[in-house]
Amino acid sequence: MSLVYFTDRDLGKQFPQILRDAGLTVERHDDHFKPWTPDEDWLAEVGKRGWIAISHDRRIRYKPNELEAVIAHRVALLVLIGKATSQELARAFLATRPTIERFVEKQTPPYIAKVFRGTKSDGHEGRWSSGRVEQWYP
Repeated sequence: MSLVYFTDRDLGKQFPQILRDAGLTVERHDDHFKPWTPDEDWLAEVGKRGWIAISHDRRIRYKPNELEAVIAHRVALLVLIGKATSQELARAFLATRPTIERFVEKQTPPYIAKVFRGTKSDGHEGRWSSGRVEQWYP
């Protein structure tokens, strides 16, 4: 399966670079859009291209215009849950990647899923256990 991930602006530059360095195909928000581009605009484009959007904005589901964009443009949206640095979020995402890919493989957009981080392994610098993925919408 050849997935293309799109990272929302709120994930900065480090998160997508860590994913790229791990061999994932990643498109960054700022490589395609102006910083002030409304979320519903980039959501429309991501849906059109069939990319999988990744955001850290857990309020996106509660914003009517953004939820409508997810639905109308058949967006696959993963929302990272929990406070952490971009580097920690990226490492946890990579540890959870097999679970994420199994989830994505079984779903048909539109959907929003929460991606929970696993725990940082004691004694193993930078290693994370796999987290979990839960469907949030529909």
